Amino acid sequence: MSELEFLEQVIQQKSQMILDANDKIWEYAELAFHETKSAALLISILKKEGFLIRENQAGIPTCFTGTFSLGDKGPVIGILGEYDALSSLSQKAAVAEKEARIPGAPGHGCGHCALGTGALAAALAVKEYLIKEKKEATVIYFGCPAEEGAGSKQFMARAGMFDDVDFVYTWHPASQNTVECSHSNAILGANFEFNGIASHAGGSPHLGRSALDAVELMNVGCNYLREHMIPEARLHYAYIDAGGTAPNVVQDHAVIRYEVRSPWVSQAKELFERVKNVARGASIMTDTTVDCQLSMAFTEYIPNHALAMIADECLKEVGAPQWDEADYAMARAFLNTYNEQTMEGIKDQIIETYGEERLEEILKRPLDSETHPYHADHIKLTAGSTDVGDVGYAAPTLNINIATACIGNVGHSWQMVAQSCSPIAHKGLLTAAKVIALSCIRTMNRPDVIEAAKKEVQKRNGGHYTCPLPDDVLPPLDTY
Repeated sequence: MSELEFLEQVIQQKSQMILDANDKIWEYAELAFHETKSAALLISILKKEGFLIRENQAGIPTCFTGTFSLGDKGPVIGILGEYDALSSLSQKAAVAEKEARIPGAPGHGCGHCALGTGALAAALAVKEYLIKEKKEATVIYFGCPAEEGAGSKQFMARAGMFDDVDFVYTWHPASQNTVECSHSNAILGANFEFNGIASHAGGSPHLGRSALDAVELMNVGCNYLREHMIPEARLHYAYIDAGGTAPNVVQDHAVIRYEVRSPWVSQAKELFERVKNVARGASIMTDTTVDCQLSMAFTEYIPNHALAMIADECLKEVGAPQWDEADYAMARAFLNTYNEQTMEGIKDQIIETYGEERLEEILKRPLDSETHPYHADHIKLTAGSTDVGDVGYAAPTLNINIATACIGNVGHSWQMVAQSCSPIAHKGLLTAAKVIALSCIRTMNRPDVIEAAKKEVQKRNGGHYTCPLPDDVLPPLDTY
């Protein structure tokens, strides 16, 4: 029996347990830092499978590790799992029509239910391989909450949780099967809390100092700032507290959240300081005070090329998920929910990836049924951000994308929520488990690859990981 055949056998034996866990976590749909039931379910499975559990890691109640060791030598293997949902995206499972399961409730719009359970299946398969082959090694499942919030992995890295890990693999639900060939943006986020003086807006407005005015002026200033930053950078904002609902009261408090993205964390920090200056200016103009509460920061993600070469071969060996006609019909139904403008963009993406001659074929059968090669010389900058980047600056790390949704799927959408609890996601997450598990055992048996992967990290981080957040910034469990 080959390595892959053995792993496939283990994953198949445990598949029903894993798929049930995916569907339960999908139903729980818990927000960042509050994934209590989701973490508990994953922990219970790891305990039953003989993993040593450590909970409440890095000061985060829903952060945990599950460790299995055979012997006291050999490489330490890390596998990252996530399980947090997004707000207000509730949607019925596998239904290609917008219909909330619970109106206003969260939903797994990024597929982290599948991410966490697919990674779990990989960890269990690696454990069984170690036992079968009597290989001395350690495999650690890292339970990572809040990727959609303020993140956890930067706090985990700052706490030294990856210091003794030789290499780390993870994956993400996607619409293509490929070793991720992208450079993500770094990001910093903060709440800006303005405080003024309340007063009767009709009778004595001259006595009031409006915190809401300050927030509005900060937005105006940031809009002017957009012209004078690099085109790859991004500014996002959301009102957290508008100061009340009574227009006849001068708002004496208001909170706005700003997030700043740039290709490199040094650029993001520089831009963030300019946003802080805008906030100070707004407070001066309105005679209010402002407090900046920096709460989140992710370092940019860059793939580890040494690991990518191993994973690329493993992905080819495992192959794409095996879709059937029912899967294609479901995917087509979801694809057809997008409006005309979005569809034009999707068609352009299809042509770029598959060629114009295959456009109609892909539109009829919109699930990725092939694997796409990794090109180290074609790393593309992507506008998104992930705290996986911080792991990559602490230990060799690689992300793999596996299809769990229709080609052209838009992330953070009700369509993604619906597909994340469907046969499409089920097949995708089990495929991801096979690719990660095979990549882990191939890497652990290649000391030369591990050494090369570590050299990449040392070159990138200068010899040690530096957290983009100051040491006194704690995980914002209830404030972000």
